[in-house]
Amino acid sequence: MVRTARTGTTMEVLAVIPARGGSKGIPRKNIRPFAGYPLIAWSIAAARQAGCVTRTVVSTDDEEIAAVARHYGAEVPFLRPAELAQDTTTDWPVFVHALRWLEENEGYRPDVVVQLRPTSPLRPPDCVERAVRLLLEHPEADCVRGVVPAGQNPYKMWQIDAQTGYLKPLLQVPGLPEPYNAPRQALPPVYWQTGHIDAIRPATILEKNSMTGEIIYPLLIDPRYTVD
Repeated sequence: MVRTARTGTTMEVLAVIPARGGSKGIPRKNIRPFAGYPLIAWSIAAARQAGCVTRTVVSTDDEEIAAVARHYGAEVPFLRPAELAQDTTTDWPVFVHALRWLEENEGYRPDVVVQLRPTSPLRPPDCVERAVRLLLEHPEADCVRGVVPAGQNPYKMWQIDAQTGYLKPLLQVPGLPEPYNAPRQALPPVYWQTGHIDAIRPATILEKNSMTGEIIYPLLIDPRYTVD
């Protein structure tokens, strides 16, 4: 449970696990076995084991995924509309649908929303609680996002000019000419976002029409927990 320092009241922390049924790359990936359990079961377990999460909901369009999710302890109070389960569907409308459905049908409004993607099944034990705590410690934050040090530095990446065929650097570093020729140690550190955790204020989703907003705090994840 999470209690506010000012009032001592319990905060509602909603974990949402998005899991559509129509994956093209790996068919039925969200319920495929991974280390002895369906892939989605790992994210459900992470939510249920986090002391701060008060509710775990799976958003899916698929009856079989819904049944597996319920078996492992998640709620599936609705089936996601098919138009929100397409290859091109982004996270934002999925979360708007979930939050609006819960408020309109149950009068439920969480204080914090946590996104746990099934495709990042291995998480540090305190991952969820750290993300929620970091968000609450920074009232100005719109979101906390899990990141790992990037394996490749974009300052050494290139584009090919469509007209000339020449190479053009992807990024520049202010004050550092030709960063692509500089040693790695001279370049700014960069990070890759993972699917381990997003802790988001509902207002970021519903009022700012965004999954992250503009003020995003990093939660550094041990790269050993990244699995593709």
